[in-house]
Amino acid sequence: MSVVDIKTKEECKYDCISLGEIMLRFDPGEGRIKNARQFRVWEGGGEYNVSRGLKKCFGMDTAVVTSFADNEVGRLLEDFIMQGGVDVSHIKWAAYDGIGRSVRNGLNFTERGFGIRGALGVSDRANTAASRLAKGDIDWEYIFGRLGSRWFHTGGIFAALSETTPEVVLEAVRAAKKYGTVVSYDLNYRPSLWNFIGGRKKAREVNRELAKYVDVMIGNEEDFTACLGYEIEGNDEKLKRLDIEGYKDMIERAASDYSNFRVVATTLRTVKTATVNDWGAICWANGNFHEAPLRENMEIMDRVGGGDSFASGLIYGLISTGNPQKAVNYGAAHGALAMTTPGDTSMANAAEVERIMEGGSARVIR
Repeated sequence: MSVVDIKTKEECKYDCISLGEIMLRFDPGEGRIKNARQFRVWEGGGEYNVSRGLKKCFGMDTAVVTSFADNEVGRLLEDFIMQGGVDVSHIKWAAYDGIGRSVRNGLNFTERGFGIRGALGVSDRANTAASRLAKGDIDWEYIFGRLGSRWFHTGGIFAALSETTPEVVLEAVRAAKKYGTVVSYDLNYRPSLWNFIGGRKKAREVNRELAKYVDVMIGNEEDFTACLGYEIEGNDEKLKRLDIEGYKDMIERAASDYSNFRVVATTLRTVKTATVNDWGAICWANGNFHEAPLRENMEIMDRVGGGDSFASGLIYGLISTGNPQKAVNYGAAHGALAMTTPGDTSMANAAEVERIMEGGSARVIR
């Protein structure tokens, strides 16, 4: 029996719909942003990455709700999304004024980091079309009531973009709940998005309200602390280590305060260098904890998007099996694989994920 009540495929056009901003990511490769003479360009966005992973890796039918300025940059983003197989029919196109005075598309410059040099992100996303979305702009009744989706995913990045985006999320999750769609939410706290609009106080105000409508809550320790106010308790020396028991205590407190949570999941990461991490995950469901194997000294090419790929693997596992142990294993393996390739989005397939879940090695496949 599944830990979440998921509608059948026959009832819905989509397996999952995501709401969030999608930006162009400019990647200087092995170099640095400030010294670059050329960039490789990808698309990416915390919420979108989940739907793309569900489509490209796991073969599910997905869509994205977002907004772009209607210019060549917006059409480039649309083309990237189409290459990923995600439905683009719910993109809201905003009229472009020629220079981005009233609306524009978001850019994200990201260094992967290496060794002792950590990853670095520089966002250029103010006044974007997605941030200007407001209550009433999207016909959620049509999306959830007429078309139908088994799952809806959004998160704290989109909710932090402007004064109006939390209202869009609230409108969406209420409609999703009305039509029996499972709601997942990745807290995904980004200090740079909240610092100038009220910081952690504002983040908690927004996320605590939205959490009331969430079935599957996802986040790491910083996310739960900054967005919901929970902290791992213990002395300073204890908090320096990967404290799984501390995470469990924090999750149980959150699940107790929000009785609507059916599943709570978090990745476990100890950053040794930018390219060597310990990586694992746990999830709580029905009062029980389920742990994925901890991968120690895991080598990383590009850590960006690892958490989103964890979320898509977790969601796939919950939809396809209903088993939280299998789901967290799918999530941890998919997130690990996603960090072995460049870009925000996963380049893995389901067979590769399942081979890693079964303990497969990195031996050459011929």
